Amino acid sequence: MYAKVCEPVRLRRDCPAVAVPEGVPVELPQGTVGSLAQALGGSFTVYVQGKMFRVDGKDADAIGREPVPLPELPPGATDRDVERAVWEALKGCYDPELPVNVVDLGLIYGCRVDPRPDGKREVYITMTLTEPSCGMGEVIACDVRGRVERVPTVAAAYVDIVFEPRWTPDRMSDVAKLATGVY
Repeated sequence: MYAKVCEPVRLRRDCPAVAVPEGVPVELPQGTVGSLAQALGGSFTVYVQGKMFRVDGKDADAIGREPVPLPELPPGATDRDVERAVWEALKGCYDPELPVNVVDLGLIYGCRVDPRPDGKREVYITMTLTEPSCGMGEVIACDVRGRVERVPTVAAAYVDIVFEPRWTPDRMSDVAKLATGVY
């Protein structure tokens, strides 16, 4: 689901967004004209007057797009099934500045699924950022948490951002290296 760079968009309604790379919430007014630079994993990067903004998938309708469907699990799914679904959900989280998901970037250091007595699960994600000063860190962490909590039977997701070990491009998958030109 990758949009052509510079595909024109006009906001159909007022739309919450986040300025990239600062991570500052803003509201883009209805009628705003811009260009869609990235549409991956159900979130969108839009350029407006030379500035980049991230639009969350739940606001896809504001730019004339359909939201990504919710994940599904078979009846009686095991903790392992839930963990696989969580990893798939994480692959839908993209850095708004790069066409690469957080899994292929090597930002996810760990994922643990803990069953609860009520049949629900809690998921603990340990992740890092490419740079400790990344202004989008909390936005990406919220996206991770939100996507994981959409997985059926997940009652809560917790995201711990760590900087040890420090991220390096060596953690990137071959797909990510190819997409970013890093080798």
